[in-house]
Amino acid sequence: MAVALYVIAGELSGDAHGAGLLQALREARPDLAISGAGGPKMRAIAGESLRDWVEEAAVVGVWEVLKRYGWFKQRFDEMLAEIRALRPKVLLLIDYPGFNLRFAKAVRTELPETKIVYYISPQVWAWNKGRLPVMAQTLDEMLCLFPFEKPIFEGAGLLTKFVGHPLVDELEHERTGIPREENLVALMPGSREREVERLFPMMLQSARRLLTKRPQTRFEAPGASRKLTARMQALAAEAGLREAVSVTDGGAHRLMQRATCGVVASGTATLEAAYYGLPYCLVYKVAWPTYLMARMVVKIEHIGLINILAGAGVVEEFIQSDADPLHVEQSLSRFLSDPAFAEETRKKLLATAAKLGGPGAHERAAAAVNHWLSV
Repeated sequence: MAVALYVIAGELSGDAHGAGLLQALREARPDLAISGAGGPKMRAIAGESLRDWVEEAAVVGVWEVLKRYGWFKQRFDEMLAEIRALRPKVLLLIDYPGFNLRFAKAVRTELPETKIVYYISPQVWAWNKGRLPVMAQTLDEMLCLFPFEKPIFEGAGLLTKFVGHPLVDELEHERTGIPREENLVALMPGSREREVERLFPMMLQSARRLLTKRPQTRFEAPGASRKLTARMQALAAEAGLREAVSVTDGGAHRLMQRATCGVVASGTATLEAAYYGLPYCLVYKVAWPTYLMARMVVKIEHIGLINILAGAGVVEEFIQSDADPLHVEQSLSRFLSDPAFAEETRKKLLATAAKLGGPGAHERAAAAVNHWLSV
C-alpha cells in the first residue's frame, strides 16, 4: 500500500512553492499517494486526488473571510472528513495560517498518529507570539524560509528546520550577468492593483522632481500583468511622462540587474532586488485604518523583509505619509550622485540576501517531509 500525504495550500504563492516541494518529493518517492487542496501547479504533480481551490480560497482581509465564513466552514469539514478516511502518514501545511493552523489543531485531535509538518512559517514573530506554544503542541516540525525564524520557533519547543528560500532558485535561473545602465532608475510599485494606484503616481512625481535636477535620468517600470501594465502606462501618460518613463510588460528581474538604483514597494520584490544587488529605497502605503490596526499588533522595528533579515536598516523605509515624492527623490538622488554610497548599499544588500540560503530549498524541504513519511 502506497504511503499517503495530505497537503493544503490556499494561495498562488503557496501553490508554486508546494509544487516545487511535491516535485522533489515525487522524485524521491514515486509511489507516494498525494491528496489535499492547492492550485493548478500542485494538481499537475499530484493528480486528480488534489483539488484546485486557490482561486476561491485566496481571500485577503478579515471582512472578506467573514463574508464567506460558511464556504470556508464547508471546505474545512470536507477536508477533515477526507483526512479521517485517508489517515495519511503526514499532513503538510503550506503557509495560509488562518485556515491551516485551525486545521492542524483539528487533525491533531482527530488523528494523533498523523505527523504534521508546516512549510513556510506564519509570521507570528511579527504579530502574535502568543500562538507559538499552541503551534509547538500541535505541529511536529516547522520548515522556515528565513534563518531568524528558527530560534523563535525552537524557543517555543517546536522542532524547526531552516530550509532556505525557494526564491533563490528562481532568481539564480534568471541571472543575466548584464552590466548596469548608468542613470537608469527602476520604479517598482508592486504586483497588486491597489499598490499600483497608491504608489505609482507618487513614483511618477518623484521621477518628475528628479528630472528637473538630472535631465539625463531614465526611468523604467515593469507591470506585473498586462492589465497593470496598461494602467501604469495610462498613469504615466496622465502625468505627462510617457516619454521619460518606459512601462514594460514584465521584466522585473532583468530590470533589477540593469538599473543603477530604484524605489521598490514593500514585499517579495525587496528580497529580489537585494539578491541582485540593486540599491533602492522601500515604500509602503495602505489605508490608514489598516495601518493603524497593524501598528497595534505588529511588534517589529522594521517593515521591510530585507531589513528584518539584516537586523538593521540596510535600506531606507518610507511608510505612509513619508512615502512621498520628496523623500523618494532625495533617496534616489543620493544613489545617483554618490557612487560610493550606492556601492556600499549594494554590498550590504548582497550580504543580507546571502542569508536566504543557497539553491535547493525545495529539495531540502522535501527531504524533511520524506523523513516523516519514513519513520
